[in-house]
Amino acid sequence: MLSLKQSLIENHSIKLGESAETWQEAIAVAAEPLIASGAVERDYPTAIIASTEKFGPYYILMPGMAMPHARPEDGVKRDAFSLVVLKNPVVFSDGKEVSVLITLAATSSNIHTGIAIPQIVAVFELPNIIQRLEQASEVNEILSIIDEADMSAYLNE
Repeated sequence: MLSLKQSLIENHSIKLGESAETWQEAIAVAAEPLIASGAVERDYPTAIIASTEKFGPYYILMPGMAMPHARPEDGVKRDAFSLVVLKNPVVFSDGKEVSVLITLAATSSNIHTGIAIPQIVAVFELPNIIQRLEQASEVNEILSIIDEADMSAYLNE
């Protein structure tokens, strides 16, 4: 099963203090660890940007946080996550600011809705989560925060 924490560790895909001027740059920065690890093809962020331009930023799940993703056929090789925290938020077309991006690569809609989203919901239900992630300076701090989330309500193994 796709575990948020395990995926972040295995893919070395937690990046803190990253810079992006635009939301498009933020998507590219957020997808880079997944490209580097081989989880997605190089054009995956291009597909996310095209989808965002067509449908809007439907993946902004709460103030400050987005879960950019594209369809499995848009270059997903295996299920994976990246977690990127920007030094300064970027503004999307709807005026919403985002500083935390959890990019999802899902090989099927079942992974997306049944496994990935519930884990992210569990983490982002934690109090002051955006502020805590923004203030983290080390990968281990992020992993400790994820450990606080109660995944049992969302995952049946």
